[in-house]
Amino acid sequence: MSVTKPQGTTLGHPSGLFLLFTTELWERFSYYAMRAILVLYLVDKVQSEGGHGLGWTQADAISLYGTFTALVYLTPLFGGWLADNVMGQRKAIMFGGALMAIGQFTLALPHAWIPGMETEVFYVGLFTLIIGNGLFKPNISTMVGDLYEEGDHRRDGAFTIFYMGINVGAFLSGIVVGSVVAHFDGNFQMGFLTAGIGMVLSLIIQMVFAQKLLGDIGRVPAAKLEKQRNAEKGEVRKEPLTKVERDRIKVIMVMGLFTIIFWAGFEQAGGLMNLFTNDFTDRMIGSFEVPTTWFQSLNAMFIVIFAPVIASIWVRLGKREPNSPVKFALGLVLLGLGFLFMIGAVMEMGGDPTAKSSMWWLVGAYFFHTMGELCLSPIGLSMVTKLAPLRLASLMMGAWFLFVAAANKIGGVVGSFIGHGGGKEEQLANAMSIFAGIAITAVLSGVILYFMADKLVDWMHGAEDKAHHTEEEALEEEIAVTGEHEGIKTTH
Repeated sequence: MSVTKPQGTTLGHPSGLFLLFTTELWERFSYYAMRAILVLYLVDKVQSEGGHGLGWTQADAISLYGTFTALVYLTPLFGGWLADNVMGQRKAIMFGGALMAIGQFTLALPHAWIPGMETEVFYVGLFTLIIGNGLFKPNISTMVGDLYEEGDHRRDGAFTIFYMGINVGAFLSGIVVGSVVAHFDGNFQMGFLTAGIGMVLSLIIQMVFAQKLLGDIGRVPAAKLEKQRNAEKGEVRKEPLTKVERDRIKVIMVMGLFTIIFWAGFEQAGGLMNLFTNDFTDRMIGSFEVPTTWFQSLNAMFIVIFAPVIASIWVRLGKREPNSPVKFALGLVLLGLGFLFMIGAVMEMGGDPTAKSSMWWLVGAYFFHTMGELCLSPIGLSMVTKLAPLRLASLMMGAWFLFVAAANKIGGVVGSFIGHGGGKEEQLANAMSIFAGIAITAVLSGVILYFMADKLVDWMHGAEDKAHHTEEEALEEEIAVTGEHEGIKTTH
């Protein structure tokens, strides 16, 4: 059985890439809009005290934020398995998107409608969002890889374009949701409603254009598709992983460990750095106070501006282009440099919690974090689609997000060290320790990964070679590695 692929191209890529780009843009708008206000909503005063929030402590709010974002990246493991073996990617995306919209609208329910049940309804909304995200997230990324044949040199560029879609949505979210909440006098429910509308737009776009621009991609579960392909070729595929496949999966696992360190630091953006912006940063430009959530859009804005620049640098380097592990190592070092700016922000305040640090420290921090992200995140997604066996494609993408899940929970734990309701002076000192600890850990990890790079490239068995292998060459390599015929290897 063959999968019908659409023929149309746009800017040198399959037109389906730009459908997935737009679908993901509005889904990420929805997610990041909610993320930008989640911690602020939790720590805001309860309604009886003139606020619109749940009245949690900062430490409890950051801890919950870490747990939520961890589960957001944990559930794709199960969503990827369901898509590979049962549903297919397209159905998984539609079911997941619908659940995410329901979750956002549940969070948007006014407190006056549910007196005494605000926290319970809040948890129901989060749970629905988490399950829906698990079905949506790994499968939209895997479908980007499905648009390209094995060895297609456009794949890394496609993931960079796709990553720009993610960040256009993320950029719009912070600006729009911050403006909406401010317009309605700090009513966070209106922000959650805005996020739900974004998710509905994502679903509508996918429903209307998917068949025309994607053909049959994502309709048949990947495991079933591979069995049918092998049957048509008269091959008997052994279920156990081959030596090359095992080595390539080892690379994914090792790189995943370093990914944990990166994202544990990076995800302070929505928690600790968000609260630092709110409490300790001078956000005045003349008589205008910049909303806290707008700073959440800096990262996305930098990505939209600099992603094409970074992608063109990789192309211009040609044979001198760094391999994936070296790019990851560079990303970790840049993350550490970003936290030096946060250390500078704390030092400017001189230990006085009533002082305010310049917002330019935050701009510098987010800039270097973004440069690190561009060296790591789209490269990681592309690497998984290169190294994972086809029959495990979405599952391995889910496993990749599992590392990000661990990072988010660890990041929440680290951020919560700011303290449970202590004085501002204590919180400021704790923030300094956290920023310094993350900076040191990130740079040391980058150095270690740099010296491991050559071994990891060996385990990739040519997956990143510029002269890509044919199936016959892949078989010859497999025989050379294992010493016996184990069937033609099909990677994805």
